Amino acid sequence: MKEWLPASLCVFVLWGIWGFLPKLSTRYLPPKSVIIYEVLGSIAVGFIILAMLKFRPQFNMTGATLGFITGAVGFTGGLAYLYAVTKGPVSVVSVVTALYPAMVVAIAYFFLGETMTVKQTVGCVLALVSIALLTT
Repeated sequence: MKEWLPASLCVFVLWGIWGFLPKLSTRYLPPKSVIIYEVLGSIAVGFIILAMLKFRPQFNMTGATLGFITGAVGFTGGLAYLYAVTKGPVSVVSVVTALYPAMVVAIAYFFLGETMTVKQTVGCVLALVSIALLTT
């Protein structure tokens, strides 16, 4: 088994649950309230897990700035996701939003010079086509 596969499968399961739970929580609270509880849950679990791993923070201004921006972008995306699931079926919203790696690929190509094979490019194009198929 590839070294990265167990962690990837863990992400698959946890993010699958994470993608579904907002449909339930937004039945009881508006997205602006739900996002606060999501953040509190993240902070609580984050501190517990990091303490169990005996983590000691390091600092680098560029890394810290990029980490902060990552958090801000992730928070904004999470809030947008909450609004999306209040307006549409979680089964479609979750699939459309889960296609974000196609955006990652484009950004990596332009900013990091990463390349893809023809087959991989076709896969990304099909992912974008699937958005049209899912939303029409």
